[in-house]
Amino acid sequence: MRWLTLYARSRQVPASLAAVVISAVAVWALARDGGGGPGDPRPPVLVLAAAAMAVSIGLGGQDLALDRTAAIRWVPRRAAHVLLGGAVVGAVLLTVQAMGEDMATTAFVVRNSAGLMGLVALGAALWGGQFAWTLPFAWLSFSFFAPPATSVPMQVATWMLLPPGTAAGTWTALVLAVVGTAAYALAGPRR
Repeated sequence: MRWLTLYARSRQVPASLAAVVISAVAVWALARDGGGGPGDPRPPVLVLAAAAMAVSIGLGGQDLALDRTAAIRWVPRRAAHVLLGGAVVGAVLLTVQAMGEDMATTAFVVRNSAGLMGLVALGAALWGGQFAWTLPFAWLSFSFFAPPATSVPMQVATWMLLPPGTAAGTWTALVLAVVGTAAYALAGPRR
């Protein structure tokens, strides 16, 4: 059990968890005034993206050379880190929603949590833990200002804002989750 505590502290899990909870509560409080309108996907997407970006900081260790020389298998631990991070990101939003303001369905939260954590993991594999947040931030920014999704390529580009059950949104999130998790688990964070 001690190794789990040390791992969590080395990956800045307590600070990330605090940031996830604070961002979820802040957006929930802002959404309570009804400014976004009923069914607006932007507030829950903002919560999930901010939470995924907060979790991304823990995808790089304190010393990558030390991580690479460890006598333990990192592939399953890295994959578990990404999957557990996605579960926490989704669970925090669903818990905040239980306080009264229904922002998104469970299917929407699960799909976007998985896709965003895949983006974060892919960012960590490409640019390292300190810059893993840039990929979901850029995709979120584009999604917020993109024109309405009328074609399949535009649906893929704005998958975060599509309603649950939309094939393009579901498949895009699934592909990002699988590719990002696999890339991070196999390659680890870039130096």
